[in-house]
Amino acid sequence: MREVEVATSRRSFLGLSSLVAGGALLGGRHRFSTYVDAPHGDVNEASISQLHAAMAAGSLTCEALVGKYLDRIEVLDRSGPRLGAVLELNPDALNIARALDIERNAKGMRGPLHGIPILLKGSIDTGDRMMTTSGSLALVGPPASQDATVAAKLRAAGAVILGKTNMSEWGSHRSYRATSGWSAVGGQTHNPYVLDRNPSGSSSGSAVATAANLCAASIGTETDLSIVSPASANGVVGIKPTTGLTSRAGVVGGCPTHDTVGVHARTVTDAAIVLGTITGIDPRDSETKTSLGKSFSDYKEFLDPDGLRGARVGVLRQVFAGFNSATDAVFNSAIEAMEKAGAIIVDPADLPTAAQIAQDHSEGTVHSFELKKNIEIYLASRAGLSVRTLSDLIAFNKLHAAEEMPFFGQELFLIAQATTDLNDPRYIDARRTCLSLSRDQGIDAALKRFNVEALVAPTGSPAWATDPINGDHLVSPFPTPAGMAGYPTISVPAGFSFGLPVGISFIGTAYSEPSLVKLAFAFEQATKIRKIPSFIPSLDVPSLKCPPLSRPR
Repeated sequence: MREVEVATSRRSFLGLSSLVAGGALLGGRHRFSTYVDAPHGDVNEASISQLHAAMAAGSLTCEALVGKYLDRIEVLDRSGPRLGAVLELNPDALNIARALDIERNAKGMRGPLHGIPILLKGSIDTGDRMMTTSGSLALVGPPASQDATVAAKLRAAGAVILGKTNMSEWGSHRSYRATSGWSAVGGQTHNPYVLDRNPSGSSSGSAVATAANLCAASIGTETDLSIVSPASANGVVGIKPTTGLTSRAGVVGGCPTHDTVGVHARTVTDAAIVLGTITGIDPRDSETKTSLGKSFSDYKEFLDPDGLRGARVGVLRQVFAGFNSATDAVFNSAIEAMEKAGAIIVDPADLPTAAQIAQDHSEGTVHSFELKKNIEIYLASRAGLSVRTLSDLIAFNKLHAAEEMPFFGQELFLIAQATTDLNDPRYIDARRTCLSLSRDQGIDAALKRFNVEALVAPTGSPAWATDPINGDHLVSPFPTPAGMAGYPTISVPAGFSFGLPVGISFIGTAYSEPSLVKLAFAFEQATKIRKIPSFIPSLDVPSLKCPPLSRPR
């Protein structure tokens, strides 16, 4: 019905600069014939419940599962297509898995993540032998002294932290011209569907590793677009939670007003399982107090295959659609699928502030002020590093410009360095404007006006060709209302264009994750769009080939 209304354990950090200078950026040029050439095809697309069923049947152990993923990382990430998704492997992963097997046999399972290998974004602390670099050579050094809260929660649930993933260095907070998926530590991450295409960012490696079946699921972070955009570009589910639902303690961030920690998985079910594991109030992050009585430790209860039936869903058209014809084709088909599944489609259901958001610069101002303070708070927690302030990082990058800035600079760092403090009226006014335009005047206003449960919009366009010279060719509205608001978004695979994935996003008000999980799961079950990647080196588009020249007669 429709209503129409107005590894690094296998790759030393030593010599990283030579990897970049020597062409690691172009590592994905190696041809890799077919997906079935990869080892351990039995874990392809395996869900968390399927992995547990195999363990219960005695046909799989946690130690064997970790070994399978390590082998796949060696073949797909380190060689073959050289995805560049994994920064570092946990040298203790097999020992941890072996201990979890013994525990399961003796005491039973801790929960739904017992023995499940998870990768963490390279900006998330682990109090072990792995480093946290956020992709920057300046942070190469002694590991963090303790786990980030989300890492500690995963360990307590019995998950195996398999390693750290590559990312856009400093979460793309260093330069306007940053290339998504590139860092000085890890080089360039490649899109597993077409290797010369960009994986988007900043949680690039998290999405790519999940898409390529290098792990069961992964953890990413987002300020604006950094979980959902790579989810769309790499054909996986991405849950960007409400800011405050998950702790940011022990995570290199840039903007506490908007930053959040979320999940990449191949299915909504797996994403819901992981999300429930990492929620909860944390004394180390005061923002999590706002989640009191609004968070759940198990989001599986909201998985309803008939969840679209009777649900009123509003369609964002103005600004947030219509920016790319290929995306529009997928988006419109997705809306038809939702309608067929019983949703009441309100089209359009535009934000009253859509045009203002498109022209607004308040989010950037908030980022600049908060970046300076937040980086320095984080650096104070890391003993043994040579950098303590944003000024130190700027100096480090200048000193190591050949390795750190071969393709783009650090103008966003310089802008942030020039800010004062969070008592500056410019910051206070920008933050108020940013939240007002996106929340009570934006998302909340549209939800109320059109009486809809959630809003839906394209997550982004098909992936663009990676271009280290000119930076990203991002074809997507930015900033996004959910990013500005700190509100939740779930991106789900919705279709393909020229073999490249395109996702749609379900957007809601603060702490509306249960409703969004229900809608996203129902859409996923109604469409089952996701396909495994095949690592094509580049697109072969006949219309782009020049016809043979003929001499005029």
